[in-house]
Amino acid sequence: MMVNWVSQLSSTLASIMFVWHIFKTYFPPTLQIFLEKNLQKFTSLFNPNIEITFHEYSSDGFRRSEAYKTIENYLSSKSTEQASKLKADVFKDGKCIVLHMEDYEEVSDVFQGIKLSWSKVKSIPRTQVISYYASATEKRHYKLSFHKRYRDQITKNYLKFVLEKGKEIAAKNRQRKLYTNVSWQSYSKSRRNMWSHVVFEHPASFDTLAMDPVKKKEIMEELVNFSQSKDYYARIGKAWKRGYLLYGPPGTGKSTMIAAIANFLNYDIYDLELTSVADNTDLRNLLIETSSKSIIVIEDIDCSLDIANQRKKKKEAKEKKTSGMEEEEDQEDDNKNSKITLSGLLNFIDGIWSASCGERIIIFTTNYVEKLDQALIRSGRMDKHIELSYCKFEGFKVLAKNYLGLESHNLFDIIENLLEETNISPADVAESLMPKNIKGDAETCLENLIQALKTAKEEAKKKAEEVERLKAEEGIKRSEFAEEAIKKEEEL
Repeated sequence: MMVNWVSQLSSTLASIMFVWHIFKTYFPPTLQIFLEKNLQKFTSLFNPNIEITFHEYSSDGFRRSEAYKTIENYLSSKSTEQASKLKADVFKDGKCIVLHMEDYEEVSDVFQGIKLSWSKVKSIPRTQVISYYASATEKRHYKLSFHKRYRDQITKNYLKFVLEKGKEIAAKNRQRKLYTNVSWQSYSKSRRNMWSHVVFEHPASFDTLAMDPVKKKEIMEELVNFSQSKDYYARIGKAWKRGYLLYGPPGTGKSTMIAAIANFLNYDIYDLELTSVADNTDLRNLLIETSSKSIIVIEDIDCSLDIANQRKKKKEAKEKKTSGMEEEEDQEDDNKNSKITLSGLLNFIDGIWSASCGERIIIFTTNYVEKLDQALIRSGRMDKHIELSYCKFEGFKVLAKNYLGLESHNLFDIIENLLEETNISPADVAESLMPKNIKGDAETCLENLIQALKTAKEEAKKKAEEVERLKAEEGIKRSEFAEEAIKKEEEL
């Protein structure tokens, strides 16, 4: 009986395959489509389930769908538990492995007591096309299947839940990156800017940052508050972004502060080099290509293309008028070279396009805050100004703990007094505290710092004396010049 049943099944399948071959070979394509469409409608009358498809690529075939990637992240844990065939992705420099289901696998899910089924489907077009894009030859999609009686719960609540959870998982697993803008020339000889990146692995943190603990805690609390304020920014009608101006002498830790913020918030960094940007249009295009949860940094803004104080210079130029043809030509050349304007930079910071990518922090750094145009650093653009000044005793204690593992020492009192009398950057303090070898003596390092502080104090004293001497000489010259002017006036 078993042999007869297998024989009948084989015969039936062969007949079906024969009929299907005749149908595909001799029926016109338009008739095939018409019959297939109506057959699907007929079978759907007896199918109690609803199916929703999420394709891997968008309609243009070049951009990977955000919904597809988010669903893939959401299903990773369920795939690990249920799927028999898995593929692995490595994140965070090999420290994190995430598993996803392979093609044609199926996993189940439960939401508020509702049973659902997810399957991953791959289809290959009948006509093979040679292309650099996988979407041209292989098309994948996730298919969600559930009973039609739960349509409202799934479409209104479950899909929103899946997208939120998928984004959380993606943020947790993502490898943070450090971006910089590069300029390349196309065949049409027009220049275009784009972002290039490396893995961001800077070890800086607020724990190792040499600054006042009270100020440090205030900054950290503000950053946490910002990262959790999406609804608040939407309610008040402002873009979800915040600007920080970091200013202070060289070596006071401005770049380290940026790295610490990125590590604290788990943000990417976009290091924007304005000298590589052709014009305001390219600047806007670069902004559009940045992602959410990122920090856009322009270091030494006072030196960037000489645009930080353009309005003051224009005013001075009008007052001076022109002193000759050579000066006019030089000014024209400067204007030609400076294709990014102050207005373009301001629009980059808080114009309409600045709200295009969601959660973002913009940071400017400068050694000379007095050189910056007030329009550039006002509230709403640079919302918070953070001064990173010379190293004081509280900052020194952080560095001593980091470099030497010391929280107290009998030389600390001497160092505290010297720090009150001497201006020295945290970078210089750190250099003095760094042991010359692995088994370096902590006391020797502290003595090196004391000597460096005494030297800096002596140099500062000599410099002050030199300044006073020059002022005195200048005063004498002015006095002599005034006397000569009076004599000439009397003679006249």
